[in-house]
Formats: sequence, C-alpha cells, structure tokens
Amino acid sequence: MKKTVIFWVAPLLLFFLGASEVWAQSTTFTGYVRNYTGILLKDDNNYSIVQDTFDLRIEHSRGKVAFKANPYIHFFPGKDPKIDLRQSYMDIYLDSADIRIGKQQIVWGKADGVSITDVISPKDLGEFLLPDFEEIRIGIQALKVDYYMGDNTLEFVWVPTFTPNKIPDENSIWYVQPVFPTTNIHYFKEDVPANLANSEAFLKYSAITSAIDYEIMVGYMWDDDPTMHVNQTIDPTSELSLTVTQKHHLLRLGGGSFSTTIAGYVVRGEAAYYTGKYFRSADPALIDAVVEKDYIHFLLGMDFSVWDIKMSLQMVEQKIQDYDEQIVNDENEDTVTFLISKDFLRETLRLELFSYIDINNNGSLVRPKMSYDLIDGFQILAGFDIFNGEDGKFGQYDDNDMIYSKIKYSF
Repeated sequence: MKKTVIFWVAPLLLFFLGASEVWAQSTTFTGYVRNYTGILLKDDNNYSIVQDTFDLRIEHSRGKVAFKANPYIHFFPGKDPKIDLRQSYMDIYLDSADIRIGKQQIVWGKADGVSITDVISPKDLGEFLLPDFEEIRIGIQALKVDYYMGDNTLEFVWVPTFTPNKIPDENSIWYVQPVFPTTNIHYFKEDVPANLANSEAFLKYSAITSAIDYEIMVGYMWDDDPTMHVNQTIDPTSELSLTVTQKHHLLRLGGGSFSTTIAGYVVRGEAAYYTGKYFRSADPALIDAVVEKDYIHFLLGMDFSVWDIKMSLQMVEQKIQDYDEQIVNDENEDTVTFLISKDFLRETLRLELFSYIDINNNGSLVRPKMSYDLIDGFQILAGFDIFNGEDGKFGQYDDNDMIYSKIKYSF
C-alpha cells in the first residue's frame, strides 16, 4: 500500500518542484483536503465511513488550448487507498466552437438531485446518494463539441466505450441483496464489448432568451443499470434453481428542460421519453422474467425565497407505458424533493434541510446539515442522514441512519 501511495504522490511533488516559472504563470493548482466521518445511530454506533481525501485540480492554458486534471486519493483505515482521476481533458477553443477531449463529467438538465436528461455520466452509488453529485458522477472518456450560434448552442457528445453505474460492494451497508424464491442461484454478468458499434452518442440544442431558457436533447445509450434476466429450472433433487444474468440494454431517449421566472418564482421543468427499457416481471408464463416497455420520466420544480429563506420544491414522476400488472415496478413512481436553506453571520453559517419523499412506499431521506466557514478556506460541516420507511429506495436503508461531519480545507 505504501509503495502505491509513493508511486502516485512522489511524481506530483517532483512536478511541483520542477515546474518552470514561466509555465507556472499560466497554471493554477487548487483543491482540498478533507476528513469525512460518519457514525450509525443504531446498535453499536459503528462507523458508516471514515475517509480522508486529498483532491487536486490542475489547470493550464496556452493560447487556444487548455488542460485540466483532477486526481484524487481517498484513504480508509486498514484498506488500500483509492487513487483515481475524476477528470483529465483538453479543451480546444475555436472561433465558433469548443472541443473537449478526454475523461470528463458531463452535466445536463435543470433537476436537483434527480437524473432525467442528466444521463451521460454514470454514477458511483457506493454510498447511495449521500456524497456531493460531483463525487457521485463518474468521469468518462468522451468527445464533446459545443457549436455556438449567438445565444444558442448545439452540443454533440460521443462516448466511445460504455461505463455502467458502480454499485455498492457486497460488504457495504449500502448493498441490497436481490430477493428470489430460492437460495440456489447462479449469477452471470454480460459486459458490453468495447467497440465502435457499442459507442454512445448524444445531441443537445440549448437556447437562452429573455423569457425562458430551454434545452432539447436526444440520446443513444446503454442502460447504466443492468437488467436481471431470470431463468428457472428444476434440478434432479427437485429443488428450484435460478440462473440470473445481468445484461445492459440499449436505450433511446428524447427530452428537454426549461427554466423561467414568473412573478419572482423560478419555475423549472424537465422530461425524457425512454424506449428499450427492460423491467422485471413476476409472470410465471415468461421463460425470461423481463418485459420491454417505454417509460417517461419528468419533473416540475419551483425555487423561491421567503424572508431570505431559500426554498426549492420538485415533483418527480416515472410512468411506465402500456403497463403490465405483472411488472415488479409500480406503474407510476412518484417522488417529491424539498430544499430549505438560510445563511447567517454574513454568509459564513448556513443551515440547510434537503429531503427526498417516496410517495409510493411512504419512505423518505431527510438530510439536515450545518456548515460554518471558520476562516477563509476552512469549513466545518455536520449533519444527519435519516431514512424512513420499510420498502422502496429509501425505506430499504432504514437501519442506516447516521450522524456525520466533514472538516475541509480548500487551497
């Protein structure tokens, strides 16, 4: 482990020491160091996470070319450190277009904490939805071209190889074992081969006007979440045996988003129509217990302030088209998000409450937190993550309530 850390850190130190003065004038180094500690509120108050992070941002520009790299290291007690590049790309600036090549995070849409048209960058769900979305999004190798037409932009993204969502490790408190009617299960996984035919492509048109900002997009992509194809047989001992194969399927989608101001309220909307999605089915007549259905995912949100208190409300729905009662998912899945925050002490202290509410399963995730900027660059943050319910995406983590702190120094 020590040799691995030295292998990565030593070149960075040499890089700093050996950089020429002229080169350094057009190069910036920013980043942060952070301690993140979480403690479960139940049982023996086990740690949910103990993590130290070193995050570095390197940016360099020369003429019409720029470069950015974001290496980071996560340290965990008793484990090997996680060393990776969040982003590492080159920008080329032309008269009417910008070209970005390399590992990058791509953010689309108007939603907060919900992915509808923001589907290009897959997600690291190793800690569910608790980290900042900058840390949840996985950087991908991509070519992005922005062509500017006045206040309008045409953006094309090509992703040569598929990267799926990262699911929690089986030993993690965030891992949820799929429920099947037998323990005699054989798991298989089919990866998407890395070739030109399996690449992904996206196109977006965005416009900024005096009355409204809007985006229209289309995409051809692989489903970041695998579908579990289940086949059942009876072995010679008359015991039910299941073969579960995880496959990713091609999706086609079209959608858009908008944002406008009405009587002092910021109104946001976002929607996407997906084709080619496979859902698990409980129909005993099916040899392979999945069905293909289209679905629509949409959101309507509003941002406003009352007595300097900032508030945001979002109503989100996913609706399966041509619904079959044997599908395991509900026909309509409804979620509400609510954000309220207020700054104090000349904006050095912030109190915030963010909540997801799962209407279908009477579940929720409530996240109150407080952050305080003690001095310039030094921040102390503390909060709770409270899960409620028995089923659904939040209720399944009812035992994972925690208190946490983050102590962060930015440079």
